[in-house]
Amino acid sequence: MIYKATHNFIIYPFFIRYSIRKIKRNFQHVFISGEYRGKNLPVLLISNHISWWDGFWSVYLNMKLFHKKFYFMMLEEQLKKYMFFNKTGGYSVKKGSKSIIETIDYTGRLLADSKNMVLLFPQGKIESLYTKTITFETGIEHIIKRLTSDIQVMFLVNLIDYFSNPKPGLYMYIKEYEGKDFTTEKMQEEYNRFYCDCVSKNQVKKES
Repeated sequence: MIYKATHNFIIYPFFIRYSIRKIKRNFQHVFISGEYRGKNLPVLLISNHISWWDGFWSVYLNMKLFHKKFYFMMLEEQLKKYMFFNKTGGYSVKKGSKSIIETIDYTGRLLADSKNMVLLFPQGKIESLYTKTITFETGIEHIIKRLTSDIQVMFLVNLIDYFSNPKPGLYMYIKEYEGKDFTTEKMQEEYNRFYCDCVSKNQVKKES
């Protein structure tokens, strides 16, 4: 049995306002690069996982670009510690458990509604910002294979840099995955190509 997401009518709006306010206070600026063309489809957002900030950043991006109902998958042990997130769109996954099938099916049902956006971290864990290659677990492939309708898959790469500022800048790069091959290997390959390109662009900003 998994913890399914809810959107508490008080906590969810508060979470959105809190996320935006916290980002504005803690970052010098937010830079969003890339194009999103809405297709009236549910959005699967695939992002690198570098810190506890990641969910807040995706909330910010959703409010700026996607304007969808926000859902995100969390490890069950983490969700139990912070059940607040369950009332803001968070639902559970437990690795190595039979309930993982239920989580995959539940994600598929969420992605059947064009009003929804689901955030997934393909790494399945937090890794260093300086990781050069993002390794995908197989969950995303299983989710997409079970879908019975179209979705819009968006890649997100989050990077932070201080440059000459006392506060870091947040750099969010987005790109739609337009391929038809949804195998773990192909999506990992395309994401890492995009990831490397984003890191290079940030390096250019630093040198300029």
